[in-house]
Amino acid sequence: MPSNFVAKGAQAYEASMGRWSQRLAAPFLSFSGVPPRGRVLDAGCGTGSLTLALAAHPQLEAIEALDFEQSFVEALRSRTTDARIRVRQGDVCALPYEDRMFDGAYSLLVLHFVSDADRAVREMRRVLRPGAIGAAAVWSHDGMPSWRLFWKTVLALEPEAAGNGVPSGRRPLTAAGELREVFERVGFTGVTETMLTITMDYANFDDFWRPKVYGQGTFAAFFDALPQARRDRLCGGLRAAYLSGSQDDGPRGFASLAWAVRGTNDA
Repeated sequence: MPSNFVAKGAQAYEASMGRWSQRLAAPFLSFSGVPPRGRVLDAGCGTGSLTLALAAHPQLEAIEALDFEQSFVEALRSRTTDARIRVRQGDVCALPYEDRMFDGAYSLLVLHFVSDADRAVREMRRVLRPGAIGAAAVWSHDGMPSWRLFWKTVLALEPEAAGNGVPSGRRPLTAAGELREVFERVGFTGVTETMLTITMDYANFDDFWRPKVYGQGTFAAFFDALPQARRDRLCGGLRAAYLSGSQDDGPRGFASLAWAVRGTNDA
């Protein structure tokens, strides 16, 4: 059951999203907790931000990492020589693992892209041992100001961009309580929800706009098909939005929010 996340390769993912998942991994694990021993799962590992953060815990004996996108799997394999880490291609909605084999299961910035989040979380619970923790995090719809600034500016200048790679509406699970409800519905107990905060730091305007145009998704095809004058106008408008009246094309930071939940498998 494939994801509705449009992947364009590991390098594009790192520029547009991977660097932020790296920053989110530590507070996510601080909230969810890491078991004192045993085997854990990173369900939807991407290029490995959470997997490598888990690997920093020497008490873990085995770390399984799985992603639907083969290029991400290969990228993670190239990033680590840790013998505890096993990476494979697969679907979080149909985990290729036996029942009750993990002491912890995690999903970072994945479940708002899958086709059936209930099924994915139910699979996470299935592979957990009794008493083990499952945890997940997704971006908050209202918590990504740099992305909102970018896409609103695009639509203001190029209304035809709607439906051409510009996010339309709110993704599932990105409002308060929605992810918690999924965990409770599939049978996790003691479910707790929190909000995690990181800062998305951009070095300059190019660092702000290029990864969004040529990173994940399909907007690049629309942008590249525009006449040069319209591309220049759009780039100029985005630059003005980023600079916000300043003449200094330098660093900008945007506080960004994610919802995180954890629950216990008492089955």
